[in-house]
Amino acid sequence: MSRIGKKPIAIPAGIQVNVAGQTVTMKGPKGQLQWTTSAVMDVAMENQQIVVRRHDDEKTSRQLHGTTRAILANMIKGVQSGYEKRLLIYGTGYGCSIQNKRLQVNVGFSGLSINKGPQFSIPIPEGVEVVVEAPAARGDNEPAKLLIRGIDKQKVGEFASEIRALRKPEPYKGKGIRYEGEHVKRKQGKAFTTGG
Repeated sequence: MSRIGKKPIAIPAGIQVNVAGQTVTMKGPKGQLQWTTSAVMDVAMENQQIVVRRHDDEKTSRQLHGTTRAILANMIKGVQSGYEKRLLIYGTGYGCSIQNKRLQVNVGFSGLSINKGPQFSIPIPEGVEVVVEAPAARGDNEPAKLLIRGIDKQKVGEFASEIRALRKPEPYKGKGIRYEGEHVKRKQGKAFTTGG
């Protein structure tokens, strides 16, 4: 048995769970999520808990057992309290803003900026909320800040990853987009010495 898969998931107060065949629907204070499980999995409600069982011991079934349980647990947390990721944008002149449900990002690509407009304009996905906490970076110690939140862990994580990929932090000055709390390994620049 999968150690993760066999653990029942407790349903907190205020969360409604409905299992109809392979489709699981959850409602909570933050919203509603729905997901269809694999045909080799059985999801059942027992004693105010969600229990996940697999039909057989095939390799695919064993792999899906823990994954299914983890996704359902993430859905409960999502509808109860939601997920959020904070991104920090380091670099002089770098920044971000929101216009017409699109995230505008400037991260130092001067060749891409036409008429001083944003270098990247990314549509914000349905079910994801973006809050600009600090629109522009000031020096090396005050980054621009961006908060991404929503009830679907996968959507929040994917969108944050997509934004970070625009300009990953470089190792010399640390300029670029990083997650809050992410440690960037720094390299020492070239040392110039005078020949004797």
